[in-house]
Amino acid sequence: MPDLSIHDCLKEAELKLRFKEEPRLSAIILMARLLNQTKTWVLAYPEEVLSEKQYQAFFALVDRLAEGEPLPYITGKQSFYGLDFKVNPAVLIPRPETELLVDEALKWLQEQPDRKQILDVGTGSGCIAISLAKNSHNNLIKATDISKDALKVAADNAKTHGVENRISFVQANLLENIKGKVDLICANLPYIPTAALAELEVINWEPGLALDGGMDGLSLIGKLLEQSLHHLNIPGLILLEIDSTTGESALNLARHFYPNADIHLLKDLAGKNRLLRIEVHE
Repeated sequence: MPDLSIHDCLKEAELKLRFKEEPRLSAIILMARLLNQTKTWVLAYPEEVLSEKQYQAFFALVDRLAEGEPLPYITGKQSFYGLDFKVNPAVLIPRPETELLVDEALKWLQEQPDRKQILDVGTGSGCIAISLAKNSHNNLIKATDISKDALKVAADNAKTHGVENRISFVQANLLENIKGKVDLICANLPYIPTAALAELEVINWEPGLALDGGMDGLSLIGKLLEQSLHHLNIPGLILLEIDSTTGESALNLARHFYPNADIHLLKDLAGKNRLLRIEVHE
């Protein structure tokens, strides 16, 4: 094998990844992952030569990405709300759209300083609970998930970010066996309608348990709303991420369980209905 510099390898990788989004950036990220360096370092030392072993390892990563495996699963991490989270195929990859939920939660907690009990349902990687813990203080956070493997990832992330003593992780199916009441319920539950799921590439890589929202995309959301009647303090707030196509149905579902609440749909940065906000007053 001829000596190949980082520059040459990146050019070759960019060609292989030309049908993916941002092929050059992806190649740089994979190189940084391989060399355990920052992206800045990779760009600063393009003349560095890879060993044959490094070359083979790099293009093994490139091939995985070219075949459709999500970049965060290859690198083992994903950024969310300014923090890096460990991810693996046991958990959904955090999306930027979910930051809207965190924004709304933090805003409400600031306006309601006496409301301190938070429940994050279907926590996955723990990105919501941990982001709330890092950006608010004196709150008591409980995070649940049906998956033991997901809870292990979430607990590792909490430890990495120094909030392991502020979040209790509980294995539970939605709110089953959860005792007591809370002031704020957050959830990014599976919400993709089953029929739509078959058309999405993510189903080949991310856990179906974290994606499949049932026939109408609202199966688990409806169950959670019903259970929440026994767990939400009043005043209280519920924030639920939804599929953009189910907005009106989600509103009607929320009105059924909370007919006297202030209920709104909030749009994400793409202008799509993304967050169901249910505020219950005394």
